Amino acid sequence: MKNKKIKIGTRGSKLALIQAEKVRDILIEEFPELNFELVIIKTKGDKILDSPLSKLNDKGLFTKELEKSLLKNETDLAVHSLKDLPTEFPENLTLGAVLERGEVRDVIISRSRKKLQDLTGSDVFGTSSLRRRAQLLHYNSSFRIKDIRGNVDTRLKKLEEGFCDVLILAGAGVQRSGYSEKITEYIDPEIVMPSVSQGIIGIEFRMNDVFINGILRKINHKKSFITASAERTFLRTIEGGCQVPCGCISTVSENTFSIKGMISDLEGREVIKKSLAGPLERADKIAGDLGKDILDAGGREIFARIRDNGVQDWGSSIRGQYQHEEQ
Repeated sequence: MKNKKIKIGTRGSKLALIQAEKVRDILIEEFPELNFELVIIKTKGDKILDSPLSKLNDKGLFTKELEKSLLKNETDLAVHSLKDLPTEFPENLTLGAVLERGEVRDVIISRSRKKLQDLTGSDVFGTSSLRRRAQLLHYNSSFRIKDIRGNVDTRLKKLEEGFCDVLILAGAGVQRSGYSEKITEYIDPEIVMPSVSQGIIGIEFRMNDVFINGILRKINHKKSFITASAERTFLRTIEGGCQVPCGCISTVSENTFSIKGMISDLEGREVIKKSLAGPLERADKIAGDLGKDILDAGGREIFARIRDNGVQDWGSSIRGQYQHEEQ
């Protein structure tokens, strides 16, 4: 198998390339005898830049074309920000590995360098995420929020040009893009709970490809894979075919798994938060039970109200909302 070429599918944005290059470099270090090549694929989410993500109603905005490439054997791996990847895979595709989780929290970048507690109703936030929007309004209902599209560089430029006063982004994406010094504050997850699997780079492959499976097992970060799998189980449990802002955060401590989750109405008026913990070997079960607890605590009613109020104007299903965050 010396010099065998392995093609890695990736989006072409700066952050996507940084993450794909990180995967490639780890693979090269582990398998120097193989030849790893990046293949840039433009996704629907990269092409449509003039519409809010929450209104596009597409479950694969940033992943579908990468998956098609895998299914056509044009690539062997696809690298994703795992929070972009729907909880259900196309037939014959699956998650093969994840890298060690990066920063899980959201961050704010403020032109005035004011922290969250100092911002007021005169400050305009830029975000394309229903999850962030709802939690920001729950924290301070006077905040003004504008939808913003584009990669980290584009959003930073819009901030500098005065489109908004504050950006709220995934900390991992900001760090990986080389802009850590611009971060004003890392937001407490109790205030803004992260997206499911935030900060995790995931690698998708054809599940019948034994050779690639063997490669991915070598680089998989087991602890991060456990948390990723469990958080995706939580998301899958609460889905219910409705639209709702949601998030979760989990931790592994020795042999214990802990997870906190939330769902909210669109305006952040009603937020349900719950947590569960138990043996590490039951992580998926614990995450699923948490999802059921949240549904039983009023989540189903939130779903119903959002649906009855014509939420189609807001966008996608939970899987879609989950993946429509960009960074």
